Amino acid sequence: MIVINDLTYKIGTRALYSDASLHIKPKDKIGLVGLNGTGKSTLLRLITRDLTADKGSISQRKDCTIGFLNQDLLSYQTNDSIRSVAMMAFAEAVAVQKKIEKVLHQMEVNYHDDLVDQLAGLQEKFEHLGGYELQAKTDAVLEGMGFSTLDLERPLDEFSGGWRMRVMLAKLLLQKPSILLLDEPTNHLDITSIQWVENYLQSYNSAFIAVSHDRSFLDQVVTKTVEVTQQQLHVYMGNYSFYEEEKITRAALQQNAYANQQKKIKQTEVFIERFRSKASKATQVQSRVKALGRMDKVEQTVNSSSMVRFNFVIKQQAGKVVATIDHLSKAFGALEILKEASAKVERGDKIALIGANGRGKSTLLRIIAGQETADSGESTLGHNVCSAFFAQHQLEALQLENTILEELKNTGAVRTEAELRTTAGMFLFKKDDVFKKIGVLSGGEKSRVALAKTLLSEANFLLLDEPTNHLDMISIDILAQTLEQYAGTCLLVSHDRHFVARVATKVWYIEDLKIKEYPGTYDEYAYWQKQNGGV
Repeated sequence: MIVINDLTYKIGTRALYSDASLHIKPKDKIGLVGLNGTGKSTLLRLITRDLTADKGSISQRKDCTIGFLNQDLLSYQTNDSIRSVAMMAFAEAVAVQKKIEKVLHQMEVNYHDDLVDQLAGLQEKFEHLGGYELQAKTDAVLEGMGFSTLDLERPLDEFSGGWRMRVMLAKLLLQKPSILLLDEPTNHLDITSIQWVENYLQSYNSAFIAVSHDRSFLDQVVTKTVEVTQQQLHVYMGNYSFYEEEKITRAALQQNAYANQQKKIKQTEVFIERFRSKASKATQVQSRVKALGRMDKVEQTVNSSSMVRFNFVIKQQAGKVVATIDHLSKAFGALEILKEASAKVERGDKIALIGANGRGKSTLLRIIAGQETADSGESTLGHNVCSAFFAQHQLEALQLENTILEELKNTGAVRTEAELRTTAGMFLFKKDDVFKKIGVLSGGEKSRVALAKTLLSEANFLLLDEPTNHLDMISIDILAQTLEQYAGTCLLVSHDRHFVARVATKVWYIEDLKIKEYPGTYDEYAYWQKQNGGV
């Protein structure tokens, strides 16, 4: 369906791709993975012709249609209802419907036979296009994305960027192009909506390529994994978990081949150097020089896995009860979030607060952190508790004139420069990156600096609101390892199920305006939910 041949693409002098090739078949379900900066999103833009390759070709069948979900769609604004925006997927049917409405309006004052014939023809065409079922299909997809029935008539402009992105994803799914290109499709979805999209894509009858840092999502929906590494596209015939295992096997074989080839090269070079000046060996020397020149070099493997030991320093040990929520109530106008809710956080707890968007997870976190006030009831911290709160809005507190290194020094913790550089490296800031000014960083980079500062704070109670946003899979793994090592207490909000499953020892969820607790891991909770008729 789409064939990529000998693709080369450079940004300045740095090659993202060099003679890379890939064949995308009509029903391929591909997960595109690789480190940040290797060119995953760039490949999608090369396929859509938003970017032009320096060399090579990308060809597609004439009847191949492409739907592209990317973060640029967040800027789309309109006063049309979200149902109308999603139904733009059925452009032809919507155009026919407008003609039908126009003819019906004309017939109110001019009931001629030719108008009756025209109406009959339009209605027949509309029915052939499936027009009478389109609104129901649209509503089903939008409600699967988490919108209520009442939301469907609200203007798109009333919704935040994340919710607008859901509308755009719904529109693309309804269009059913030959191939979907999905750049971080789960970024703005809660767990319930992610699971709905997974179910949809599992039964999707066309091809798609998904760039995602959500390994649970990739495991559920893809049947082929393509890794972008060393300027090439490497294909693995399975989901993300298969790719991880197979990559270890391939890397071992490649490293052995590399070592054997290096040994042979060294032996050849020694022979050439030893007999270069001997006339009797000239033919053999020249032969081996040519053999070296013709040799297809085996690349050394790149080890992208990381095991870290983050040196957590906790200023003081907290008391047994870290936080108490007592008959807490909170509402925004007519929208109640919590009512007479109570809960307790104990020392050593690592709690994941999960559930659908709009249930009040972040609000509860802010109340516990002292960043927001409850309407009634109270939230109190226990004896000797020192808390640190991470959320996206904290980016505003970063000093724009500071370098990353200077900002990390401003945590109040006494750390060596080597320790600070190691921490920065955990969050993708390598070598001289630490001297970049905060003011020149992207939103995602600022978020990573703020998260690094939180971990350096010496707090014994961490409150983390979506800490994995803007991290690649390796950094998410590093953060999970770090929190597993953390001797303090943690309460986090995250939609990354793999991350939550690794870190959480308890699960909180908000139901009927109360805080409910499951006293086990996320995997145990998910199984319990399934057994009891949940998602």
